[in-house]
Amino acid sequence: MDALAAISADVGAITRVFMSPEQTRATELALGWMAEAGMTTRVDAIGNVIGRYEGATPAAKAILVGSHLDTVRNAGRWDGILGVVTAIECVAALSAEGVRLPYAIEVVGFSDEEGTRFGATMLGSHALVGDFAPELLRLRDSDGISMADAMRARGFDPDRIGEAKRSAEDFVAYLELHIEQGPTLQAYRLPVGCVGSICGATRLAVTLTGTASHAGTTPMNHRADALAGAAASVLAVEQAATASRGLVATVGKLAIEPGGANVVPGLAAFTVDVRAPTDGQRLQTLRRIEESIMAIASTRGLGVSIARIHDEPAAACSRDLQNRIDAAIAQFGLEPLRLASGAGHDAMVMARIAPMGMIFVRCRDGISHNPAEHAEPADVEAGAVTLFRVLKSFETRPDVLD
Repeated sequence: MDALAAISADVGAITRVFMSPEQTRATELALGWMAEAGMTTRVDAIGNVIGRYEGATPAAKAILVGSHLDTVRNAGRWDGILGVVTAIECVAALSAEGVRLPYAIEVVGFSDEEGTRFGATMLGSHALVGDFAPELLRLRDSDGISMADAMRARGFDPDRIGEAKRSAEDFVAYLELHIEQGPTLQAYRLPVGCVGSICGATRLAVTLTGTASHAGTTPMNHRADALAGAAASVLAVEQAATASRGLVATVGKLAIEPGGANVVPGLAAFTVDVRAPTDGQRLQTLRRIEESIMAIASTRGLGVSIARIHDEPAAACSRDLQNRIDAAIAQFGLEPLRLASGAGHDAMVMARIAPMGMIFVRCRDGISHNPAEHAEPADVEAGAVTLFRVLKSFETRPDVLD
């Protein structure tokens, strides 16, 4: 964990984004650890790091285990990374014992889950399941570099992303260990828990266009102030989310142009992130938000553009894998707890081609996406042992029942 945390684009902070030099260094480190654990290794066409530990029968289906290697800006050291490192350690333990399961184990470090650089999330897992949207290659980062060009700069061919696709026939299950990123396990005084479902999420990119004009000479009733429209829109988002129990919505990014203290803003661009336990609830609230923004723009004489740049349905975890995780936790003498995940994970994409299960590890005060993010070593150990026990359960019960 410390070695990966030291790989960062920012001094004194952890920032490691898709198709960056830092990602390349993290990839090389992970490949080395996978090889030491007894795996054959490769990097696929989207930059996912993959190690394979063969089962008792060569070329058998695999249990895919892992998480992501990228981070948000100024991140903590546990989010995503813990799941990759722990999966490698579980394989190393099996290898040390000379144990081969009925299935192979593949460990994956996804190249992009956070969407920090280009705004579109879970690029690595989408490519792996075969539904990467080619139009995403035209997205540009804050320096104006397109995703396609960023890939070429790191030695990848964007035209070959399709080669990363895997089949449902390749996998028997997908497992992911992750810090909870919330306060529930801490409140229940439990080191680990089992995820029952993952909330669906939609991300909007909104642009309001007005007229940039002199702040001193433009009367208030003659203004087309894009930022004022954005401010009203932010409050409308908050109001719509508050009216729907269990749903959350966030405007987390806002940029204005031209950005002068004495200029009425002529353009405001912002994001809206909406998450809910059910797809119906999420989609209904999205319609309310979009209608509200359109009405605000019309009233204020602004142009408006709304694009959905991320859309993931809610995902239910496999009942069989939940039962295996509960049984592994019960061996500690603990009462298993089922949780819903408000955060999105690669697991929700992988559920499209394999039964999916997740293990949560307690994190201090539920803080994540923050340098204060922390998991106690004893809790990390409990999570690792839980994952190891679930993998070992396939020795005696090889079939996933749902």
